[in-house]
Amino acid sequence: MRIIQNRRRFMLGLSAVGAAGLVSVPTSAHAEPAPETTTVRLPRTFRALCEAPKNIAGELLRAEGFTDVRYVDLAADSDPSAMLASGELDFTTDFPPAHIMAIEAGMPIKVVTGLHSGCLELIVKESINSISDLKGKRVGVFALTSAPHVLVTLMAAYVGLDPATDLEWVANPDVSSMQLFNEGKVDAFLAVPPEPQEQRVRNFGHTILNTTADRPWSQHYCCMLAGSADYVDRHPVATKRVLRAILKAADICASDPQLAAQLSVDGKFTDRYDYALEGLREARYDVWREFDPEDTMRFYALRMNEVGFIKAGPNKIIANGTDWRFLNEIKREMKT
Repeated sequence: MRIIQNRRRFMLGLSAVGAAGLVSVPTSAHAEPAPETTTVRLPRTFRALCEAPKNIAGELLRAEGFTDVRYVDLAADSDPSAMLASGELDFTTDFPPAHIMAIEAGMPIKVVTGLHSGCLELIVKESINSISDLKGKRVGVFALTSAPHVLVTLMAAYVGLDPATDLEWVANPDVSSMQLFNEGKVDAFLAVPPEPQEQRVRNFGHTILNTTADRPWSQHYCCMLAGSADYVDRHPVATKRVLRAILKAADICASDPQLAAQLSVDGKFTDRYDYALEGLREARYDVWREFDPEDTMRFYALRMNEVGFIKAGPNKIIANGTDWRFLNEIKREMKT
């Protein structure tokens, strides 16, 4: 019955007690002051399956005292970091390199936690068996300096290639890299869920790097949550409550992926339950208590500096664009 009527309408609005044991509820939450604002705006990104904790957190946010939870539709070419900076969004999820480039550019954002590891797959033609084999090959990306371009550049540099000269970059903002790959116009692309799931159904191409399993990428966050610096500074109680709700949603993704997949479909964040379920089962939503988000920021900032994407060193990026105080409090509260 449709995941038991969406787990009784997501535990009847959570009953303010926390998903019937799926997630822990800190007793201190009830003693906290009310949030300074009851509005929070998050991006609606259709098909971005790995962003499920943000996408399914609506009832959890309402249980935290938010009466106006808005999901803002994004255009394909939208820059979520710029929307944070302009006040159009309050929080967004993105890859660490995207956050780092925004911080380098001086955008007023604060990365507040990591959400999960894994989800990305580097898919290539059958004749390619390793990243080193990409030398002289065409790699599809949305745009130069987009997150896929940065990530594949770092992956290539990590094995000793010169990404600027050894790889042929094919940038096309109008056609997906997966479509270019399937049409034979590129030899490789970095797939984001549900693209890996779709390619497996097609049985076309194969994966040579999976950030869920392959080191060092599997040892760091794949997606991280950032807030507008203005929202974080002016609304610390609300910020903590937003973060707690989204981390509880990450726990649900890990413990009950069937429910998370159905909620993703019902919320119109994707139209394929099967792909959503497969993607949720493969990503690591259980690592937010274990991983240190600062390690992830340092890892990526150092490598981005080495290849010339940013000029600032890791310490400056971390000092200017992160705030871990809310995460540290929640980790203490939500110990299991």
